[in-house]
Amino acid sequence: MKAYILEKPRPVETMPLRLIEIDQPVPRSGELLIRVSACGICRTDLHVCEGELAVRRKNVTPGHQIVGRIVGKGSDASDFELGERVGVAWLNRTCGKCKYCRARHENLCEAADFTGWTVNGGLAEFVTAPAAFTYRLPDGFSDLQAAVTGRCA
Repeated sequence: MKAYILEKPRPVETMPLRLIEIDQPVPRSGELLIRVSACGICRTDLHVCEGELAVRRKNVTPGHQIVGRIVGKGSDASDFELGERVGVAWLNRTCGKCKYCRARHENLCEAADFTGWTVNGGLAEFVTAPAAFTYRLPDGFSDLQAAVTGRCA
């Protein structure tokens, strides 16, 4: 599959992303495989690309305002059906056990993963995401509208 990767952060004017061919990801237990149809770009993506957020994953694929359709599922991802339209946001997964997660303040989890920063994001043909942090999208607006009007954090 095709994906953009960030080899080394640098100013966006220097075009830090490189389009490459990589293996299509395989969903693990509790994850979904999503064919990306649109991915918005927000300031957080620019922070990652320009190095204003410390590198947390080498050769990461940025992009966290993802819209697509489910094309595969790992075990324990039974709440979703193949073909459903979904979105994936910045908060990719949390530990579920720390004091913040137990208090329903997952955004403060110290062990959180973030789409397009600590795990690969949506500037690719396919992405995997935890079913627990994937959202069904209502009809009534296009994939592009959903991606670019999504909330970043």
